[in-house]
Amino acid sequence: MKKNDWKDRLNIVYSTNPDFCYETEAAPEPPTPDKRQQRLRVSIEKKGRGGKTVTVVAGFTGTEDDLKELARLLKSKCGVGGAAKDGEILIQGELKQRVIDLLKAEGYSQTK
Repeated sequence: MKKNDWKDRLNIVYSTNPDFCYETEAAPEPPTPDKRQQRLRVSIEKKGRGGKTVTVVAGFTGTEDDLKELARLLKSKCGVGGAAKDGEILIQGELKQRVIDLLKAEGYSQTK
């Protein structure tokens, strides 16, 4: 990635200093703890989703890549679609017990 990407500077005032270097403050992602230390909560939601039922896995802490990898695993094992965003995994359909069983089989022992 470029050092001075213009998208990072959208709401910044222009500087006439030729030596000015805009610096972004990117917070480092927390490392992903062990699977046994993750406290995942599985619930079913219908509200605000156009009447569609989704299974939500919340409580994941760690990197975004690990979250997407876990979502990919759950989606492929359940044979449905879904998404991973905002620290939550959304699985299409009412698959709460199946998701809990899959998470426990993967080593996430503190799953409810």
